[in-house]
Amino acid sequence: MKLDGIATFVAVAEAGSISEAARRLRLSKSVVSERLAELERSLGASLLHRTTRKLSLTEDGVSFLERATRIARDVEEAAADMAERRGRLVGPLRIAAPVTFGHLHLGPALFPFLARNPELELTLDLDDRRVDVAADGYDAVVRHGPIADTRLVAWRLAPSRRVLVAAPDYLSRHGRPASLAELDGHRGLFYTNRGAADWRFAGADGATILRAEMGLRVNNGDMLRGAAIAGLGIALLPTFIAGDAIKAGSLVVLDVGAEAELEYVYVAHPEGRRTSAKLRAFIDCLRTAFGDPPYWDPR
Repeated sequence: MKLDGIATFVAVAEAGSISEAARRLRLSKSVVSERLAELERSLGASLLHRTTRKLSLTEDGVSFLERATRIARDVEEAAADMAERRGRLVGPLRIAAPVTFGHLHLGPALFPFLARNPELELTLDLDDRRVDVAADGYDAVVRHGPIADTRLVAWRLAPSRRVLVAAPDYLSRHGRPASLAELDGHRGLFYTNRGAADWRFAGADGATILRAEMGLRVNNGDMLRGAAIAGLGIALLPTFIAGDAIKAGSLVVLDVGAEAELEYVYVAHPEGRRTSAKLRAFIDCLRTAFGDPPYWDPR
């Protein structure tokens, strides 16, 4: 029984298809299929149901997967530990992150880190949807906002302030709200991945949730900022997205007598999984690059 066959089986089970596993492993589909067939021959059992439409685990496959996953992780971590003892970060690290934050802040922080560690094989998937870290085969995710999944262990990278902003042109046409009550009737620009109750403001009596008139809903932070700059309405944006526009004067921060609930930019990995040296170095790199308070906060 070969270790590369075990690792390939784990990758296929996590990816849900041979083609996606081949993409993640950077192998051809034929090589992945051959490794799976060889593993099944060595075990004397069929691990996968293969049809033209989908791939699923057999009863033997489900039974074998738990230990196979543990074996693959242990071997990978053992190799990484040996490299760490020699002062090197080696091997794959797969991270998911939001599109706008990745473009504006994650890339500039990581490029020097990768240059210092050329043996590190980082795969960075930028996607605003909430991925399932374990099921989608990620070592960790970078996220902003509340942590809804209790199966994750989170490491805070930086505090994140969100502010209500609008373009000077919008305010000249519609007036400048000075309280939460005065937001009623204004056009709101909303980030769809946060849900309908996104505008939450902290108060002495608990959180206040506002629902302004719908002006636009969009699932991308860059587009949301652009719509606000274009004068289409008021948006509640994190300062890591709106900071430069605020400094330039193309967006104005609105003081409505209350602040949005404080959130954090964080890295999260599945509960029960050991934090590798690669992931710890990745987290330390980002904390140092972002600072506290973070450099993007205009305040």
